[in-house]
This record gives sequence, structure tokens and C-alpha cells, in this order.
Amino acid sequence: MSAPSIPVPAATPAPHRLVAAATAPATASTTPSPNPTTKAPVGGRLDWRLRFAVLSVIWGFSFLLIKVGTEAYAPFQVALGRVFFGALALLTVLLIRREPLPRGRRTWGHLTVAALLLNTAPFSLFAYAELSIPSSLAGICNATSPLWGMALSLVALSEDRPTRRRFAGLGLGFLGVLTVLGAWQGFSGLDAKGTALALLAALCYPIGWIYVRRTLASTPGSPVALTGAQLLVSTLQLGLVSALFTSAPTSFPLWPTLSVIALGALGTGMALQMQYGLVTEIGPTTAQMVTYFIPVIATTAGVLLLDEQLHWNTPVGAAVVLAGAALTQTRRR
Repeated sequence: MSAPSIPVPAATPAPHRLVAAATAPATASTTPSPNPTTKAPVGGRLDWRLRFAVLSVIWGFSFLLIKVGTEAYAPFQVALGRVFFGALALLTVLLIRREPLPRGRRTWGHLTVAALLLNTAPFSLFAYAELSIPSSLAGICNATSPLWGMALSLVALSEDRPTRRRFAGLGLGFLGVLTVLGAWQGFSGLDAKGTALALLAALCYPIGWIYVRRTLASTPGSPVALTGAQLLVSTLQLGLVSALFTSAPTSFPLWPTLSVIALGALGTGMALQMQYGLVTEIGPTTAQMVTYFIPVIATTAGVLLLDEQLHWNTPVGAAVVLAGAALTQTRRR
């Protein structure tokens, strides 16, 4: 996501308190979201099931868009385009609403760290990873984010108590990762560096979520304003990194360029708006189920549109990963 991974596992803040931006697929950013107990008016709006399906497709296709983007642009440039067009989309919404950006040095300081952890680092890592691994594998690696989040929260968040079910989910999830990677074959035929970068990208999200939970959860401002500011900071960060470590592109091929624009404007801009609306209308529990469709769509898109190879252990392992992630999100009533 990249995509983002906006749905938040039980090991991390619930979506009605924090919504991650990825995108990223992934998912996106993490900022306070509207109160899910308040039902939004639905007159004149598309049915939430249709919006849920569109959101799943957008985030699922993010990994394919990254792959296409890296055919013409350096990974840092793909990440830069993603946050730039995502920020542009959200800032346009703020302009229409006449809503200001957050204020205060302290808030912007925390947003700078959040942008690094939730946008700049993972978006760049996923782009570099997809230079050597299929987009389908990147999408599955993104699905491990709830597992990392559960493991980290046991150490970093005292209110998240370990349970047998959550420990079982953690173990099951990492067993699924080993299945996807073909551990019994000695990981033969697998690009270790690219896979490690994708897993590291997935790890960035829960670290960012925990940081935001500790520093920005009570910050005044709407989710759109905070996320737009976060993406704006990430644009500055990646603009500096791209200027230092990459050369300006000499051409702008059509499909890679459109992929980067769509990745930002749709996958990070419009998708976040849809996610906020879903959390408000149907609650975080149902809205976060989009997580389980992202790797399925990413794998299907990679196989059908990019002719990526699919071995039996990839879908089987992905199913085990998602089952483990689901267990880590369950809580006793």
C-alpha cells in the first residue's frame, strides 16, 4: 500500500480513535477520526457496501500501481508522487470546506515523525521492494502489519493485555508468513532483500500507530486536516531525499505517470475520505474488514494484469496470515 493499511488491529488504536493512512494501501496516515457512534446521513450517497468494495479495490490495486510506477521512476520518486498527489487531494477538500491546517509547533513536530513512520519510510520501502518482488507478494507482506502491531503493543502499550487467543493469532500469522516465503524449501527462488524491505515497510505502520496514539490522539482538528498536514510534511521529506539521491526524470511515460497520480489522488486521497465516511456510518469493526480484501485483490491484479506467477503456497499462506491477523484483533466482550 502501500497501500495502505488503514484498518487498525486490536493491538493498535481502534479506527474510531486513529485511522492510518497508507495506503496502502495501506494503507495512509494515522489521525483521530470521527466518532463512529454518530451515524452519518446517507441521503444522496452510495450504499456503504458499494463504497466498501470500491475502497478494497483501490487499496488492493495500489501495489500494482507501485509496480508500474517503478518501471519509469525511481522508488523515492514514486513515493514522492504518491504523497504529493494525496496531499493535493486532501488540501483541496480542506479548501472547499474552508478548514485550516493544524497549528502549533508541537503538533507539527509530532506530525513530522508520524509522516516519516507512516508515509515516507513505508512508501519508499514498498517501492524499492517491488523492484525485485511481485506486487502480489508485497500486498501479502503488507497484511502482516496487524501481527507486528500486536507484538509491539504488548511491549509499548500497557492497556493491551496478552491473551491466549491473541498469542495464537500471532503464532498462526507468522506461520502463514513462513508458508508464503516457502521456508521448507530454504526460501529458494525468493528475493530476500525485496521481501525484507516489504516486511520492514509493514512494520513501520504499527510503530507509527503507537507513536500517534501517544502524541496526537487528542490533538484538535479533523482527520482530513491532520492527515493532509502529515502528507504535506511527507512531501517535503521525500522531495529533499529525491533531490539528494535521484536524478530528475528525463521523460514522463503515460502509464507509469498515471499510475503514480492514481496512487496518490485515489489510493491516499479519495480512499481516506471514503474510509472516514465508512467508519462514521457503519463503525470501525465492519470498516476495518477491508484489510482482509487487500491482499486478495493485490494478488489477483498481479496475476491477471502483470502475469506474475502464483504458486500454491502464496494463497494458502496469505489465508493463514489473515486468519492470524483476525485472531489478534478479537477481544473478549
